[in-house]
Amino acid sequence: MRALVVEDDPGIASGLQASLRQAGYAVDQCATLDAAWLALAVEPFDVMLLDLGLPDGEGLDLLARLRRQPARAPGSTSLPHSDMPVLIMTARDGVSDRISGLDSGADDYIVKPFDANEMLARLRAMLRRAGGRSSPVIEHGDLVVDPAAHTVLRAGQAVALGGKEFALLLTLLQARPQVLSKSRLESALYGFGEALESNAIEVHIHHLRRKLGESLIKTVRGVGYFVPTQEPVRQ
Repeated sequence: MRALVVEDDPGIASGLQASLRQAGYAVDQCATLDAAWLALAVEPFDVMLLDLGLPDGEGLDLLARLRRQPARAPGSTSLPHSDMPVLIMTARDGVSDRISGLDSGADDYIVKPFDANEMLARLRAMLRRAGGRSSPVIEHGDLVVDPAAHTVLRAGQAVALGGKEFALLLTLLQARPQVLSKSRLESALYGFGEALESNAIEVHIHHLRRKLGESLIKTVRGVGYFVPTQEPVRQ
């Protein structure tokens, strides 16, 4: 999962990035509306955390511009997408401010200062709704993944995954059965400036198959990887 933090206060932005990365997100941060729009236009973010008072204008203007874009279509490569979940985070705590933010297209609204764990829970709820899920866990055959607890069970047995392995598995499961290209997976796992080996995705896929079974993740040669809707019964 890749998150865009639009926040001009360096201290708050740093704290948000640390909390999100610890929770397994790839994170990028922008301090202005112009920089945020440029980032949205070139990278496929999964969620945005948006401050309202920014040096070059109002965060609601960025939100309105985003919501005017076309909705995400399966396999679409156009950016940005109007249906990306957005969490407003601001010190404006008036009821009218919250109503305005939600009616402008925000998926949720949280008032500063806030607890990092509450923020992460709100993001998980937003992403569940965006993915059409109501359950807090993702089930696929005998595989059960809990995004909140960062746990994976295979046939009732706990499986230990590294941070990037967990993020990759979550990305593929949430997109199933869509085929995701290597570049799309890299974008989901790594933010701007993060070190990335040329074969990082292949290595993570290899580790997931070794830990969870070869049948879980399929390869479409020259295109990418996907998790089928129904996993073949393992012998």
